[in-house]
Amino acid sequence: MKYKKIIWLLVGAILTFTACDTEELHDLNINPQAVNEINMNFLFSNAELSLADGNASGNRYLNWRTNVGYAGYWMQHLATLGNSLNQAGDKYFVNVEADDAPWDYGYSDQLKNLTEVIKQTGPGGFEEGRRLNTRQAARIVRAFVYLRLTDFYGNIPYSEGGQGIEGIFFPTYDTQESIYTALFQELLEAGAAISTANVDDGFAAADMIYQGDITKWKKWANSITLRMAMRISKVNPGLAAEKVNLALSGVGVFSSNDDIPWIPHSDGPSQWVNQNGLSRAFIGGDGGQSRVMSKTLIDVLMGADAASVADDDPRLMIYTDGANGNTDPLAQEGMPNGLDSGTLDVYTGIVGSDPNAIYSRLNSLFFKTDSPYKLMNYSEVEFLQADAKERNIGSVAGTAAEHYNAGVKAAMQMFEPYDASFVISDAAVDTYLAQYPYTSGTAGLEMIGEQVWISELLNWWDAWNYWRQSGYPNLIPVDYPGSITGGQIPTRLVYPSKEVATNNENLQSGGTSPNTHVGKVWWDVD
Repeated sequence: MKYKKIIWLLVGAILTFTACDTEELHDLNINPQAVNEINMNFLFSNAELSLADGNASGNRYLNWRTNVGYAGYWMQHLATLGNSLNQAGDKYFVNVEADDAPWDYGYSDQLKNLTEVIKQTGPGGFEEGRRLNTRQAARIVRAFVYLRLTDFYGNIPYSEGGQGIEGIFFPTYDTQESIYTALFQELLEAGAAISTANVDDGFAAADMIYQGDITKWKKWANSITLRMAMRISKVNPGLAAEKVNLALSGVGVFSSNDDIPWIPHSDGPSQWVNQNGLSRAFIGGDGGQSRVMSKTLIDVLMGADAASVADDDPRLMIYTDGANGNTDPLAQEGMPNGLDSGTLDVYTGIVGSDPNAIYSRLNSLFFKTDSPYKLMNYSEVEFLQADAKERNIGSVAGTAAEHYNAGVKAAMQMFEPYDASFVISDAAVDTYLAQYPYTSGTAGLEMIGEQVWISELLNWWDAWNYWRQSGYPNLIPVDYPGSITGGQIPTRLVYPSKEVATNNENLQSGGTSPNTHVGKVWWDVD
């Protein structure tokens, strides 16, 4: 009887509750403490910060695994004895997280926030007609993120990507060619629509990259367009020429290091929040060993005569803070890639060799937790114009040599935001260029490729992208037993394991094939 009374009491309560006025039920379902509409400028600021792997949800995850653990070793700027997950790239081993990280972090964090900003500032959004510059800047940043993803993987979800809130949980794949077409248009429209004529609506305060400088946003949109144009210059030279000309029109592309898009950071409020994600990668974990520099890069920086400092690259003692504390330029030495503890002992003739006690290491001054994070180099824009001029892609003013020299100068003088001591004088640049003058033809293209490769320190995935695009520099791959590539430098990331598990039908019908690390994306035709 006791249980029957309880049941009837519950039924009575339910009947009483369901008899309530609908309006009252609606009111009961509202959390008075919740935010129903968020200022899109806040979301945009968070999206900018996420570009640097610098927010609380993903600090160091993306950079540590893919930028450092894969591309830093693939491009032979770094070397390690280790085979750990975060050092897998040295010997072409698999790190599933390194393959997954750009996809996971791009779609679930960066693109999610950017897509929401664009949605809510567009037709039907609760900020429609407001935040006009925030909207266009978000479109430019979203194009930057999508370009990175498609260049890493090839075909990806684009037209149906980032629309889980719309009920699209298993998006179809777009071809990389069609994505490039869409991104060209997106950058053109957003670059034209962002304007000083628009009401600020708090954009300048929210914009940590350019602080609301509209001209610089237009230049960045054009610079991304130039990067894309040269990316496809071998597979579609006609379209590439058209887009090169488009990028150089109007306000044009980056014209100095002042145009570089930087993400600022701070030391807090806690260990993981607002700090530079790349710095966190090298400070924590096995970052000590991962700072060892590759022989390939050190040899190039030391010049043709390793016994003389006269022909050294001025960046040598900026890139490294020494070999076991020895800051004499002549004492610098890099470790060959592909060695383990046994083969290193054979190489050095010393039992129990310690790489940290022998070889040059990346300069620790790059990795202060409040260091800014560089998204794209101005120097790359000059090198791209030199490349276009040398191969007659579009109508580029000036000579290939002029753009090459400007690129070298910019690359050498862009490091002061990391530390005030990273200064290279105009005279030092001129001396270097006199020692290594630009030579036209195939030799010039090789020089351009090598300089892009040197300049992309810390942005190793960009060095990898340009290496795949140009074929330069001529890196000699390692052939370590059990590698995933059979002794080839990897040429793409493989799709995430969770995508294979949950969206396999669309992946199989529309993804880039073969889904291996030696497969190639659409524009990689060499």
